[in-house]
Amino acid sequence: MAELAEERGFDPEAPGWLVAVVDGIDRFTTATANIVSWIVVIMVGALVYEVTMRYLFNAPTIWAYDITYMTYGAHFMLGSAYALLRGAHIRTDIFYQNWSDRTKGMVDALLYLLFFFPGMFFYLTMGWNEFVHSYTIGERSDVSPWRPYLWPLKGVIPLAILLMMVQGVSEFLKSVWAAFTGRPLK
Repeated sequence: MAELAEERGFDPEAPGWLVAVVDGIDRFTTATANIVSWIVVIMVGALVYEVTMRYLFNAPTIWAYDITYMTYGAHFMLGSAYALLRGAHIRTDIFYQNWSDRTKGMVDALLYLLFFFPGMFFYLTMGWNEFVHSYTIGERSDVSPWRPYLWPLKGVIPLAILLMMVQGVSEFLKSVWAAFTGRPLK
């Protein structure tokens, strides 16, 4: 297991269960990101179709704008867990970059416990309630004459937050390892 951990970039002294959990979550997040990335194809397809129909055939669609903003919103939200995995979210690097791995781990672990998980749980609860309400009342968009249902887009919110929370577990475990050992786990 130590060879496999080292091959995948983990601290060779990390316990096997920790490597397995973190690697499993990180691989899951990467797999979901690969699936989510295909949403862009739908978005671009809708845009190309709209432009072609509008400018070549003078026959604009009533649905392309809605498909475009919904697919972009879904892509943006569902990609947030992958952004967390890759460290692409905002942090105050002017301070953070100069800290030791142990200090980074302590601060990150504390912030995950105090802010990230409680905040994500609140957003998950509220997002789920909004999704259920939207589905129950058959909420529709008022942006275009097509008036698509909004519940599929609102359903993306709790799904994206759930994916963020799963990746947050991995990031928290990495932070705890760094806090206790002074070395990054991965």
